[in-house]
Amino acid sequence: MTLIAAVSMILLSCSKDTPPAPQPGSKLIIKFKFNETQERLNNLGEPSAVPDGNAAQTPNFNFISSHYIELGQTATTLLGDGDIIYQGKETNAGGSKAIDFDQAILVEENEEFISVPLKSIEPGIYNWVRVSLSYQEYEINVLNEGVEYTGTLASFVGYNNYITSFDLNGNTIAVNNNKLQGYWVFETQGLTFEGQAPEGATTVPNPLFNTSPIPQGSCVVTGQIVDGLTITGNETQNIEITLSLSINNSFEWVEVNEDGKYEPSAGEQVVDMGLRGLVPSVSLQ
Repeated sequence: MTLIAAVSMILLSCSKDTPPAPQPGSKLIIKFKFNETQERLNNLGEPSAVPDGNAAQTPNFNFISSHYIELGQTATTLLGDGDIIYQGKETNAGGSKAIDFDQAILVEENEEFISVPLKSIEPGIYNWVRVSLSYQEYEINVLNEGVEYTGTLASFVGYNNYITSFDLNGNTIAVNNNKLQGYWVFETQGLTFEGQAPEGATTVPNPLFNTSPIPQGSCVVTGQIVDGLTITGNETQNIEITLSLSINNSFEWVEVNEDGKYEPSAGEQVVDMGLRGLVPSVSLQ
């Protein structure tokens, strides 16, 4: 065997037998997806139709925000006992503890929401993701005096939200107070009006209802990672989790005129703005 051949064999052997070195910069990246055809679920994670007497529409999403993201190992892992990979800012400026909306992260579909070092996540196999959603902004259709308008809805679905002010299509909405889950502001053609969905009316799908319940009003949506997420601590690539949210008829109101159109001037009241299901998917980057 020649010297060149011997060196070549050594190099080939090293290339074959030596695994890639772990990358300390490898991250877990979280993104959101809005899915209008994904199954519409109820609080128990079961298929759900729009009830008689109500109507609903599928919004056109602009932005979303989350306050809390947790990876859960099993169906009996209680809320808070998994690996909490994100916790948003809170404040007592409005009296009781609330989400600090001024510091919330708002993202569009497929935009990176957060990234965390994989080395900061406890090694293990995770089969569930729990996401506390806090804010939605989307376009809906409204009927007024026979004319249909498209407007923008700012929907606060977090457990409690401290809001100083925010911009809605160039209009500054001043609040300077806490607002409970279900507070909303609608804007169209420079006009704004606000409302509050009934307490406890916001749907929060949790297929682990029987083994791992969530507090009332928390808006912690739960979804199963079908093939699981394995974290070893020796990852060599980024891992991306896309949180696909069902927006299938997620904006719901009580009908006065039974025409399937949202008509607040007729006294039709918003009753539910909750996302209708979570399907997480995992990919290597």
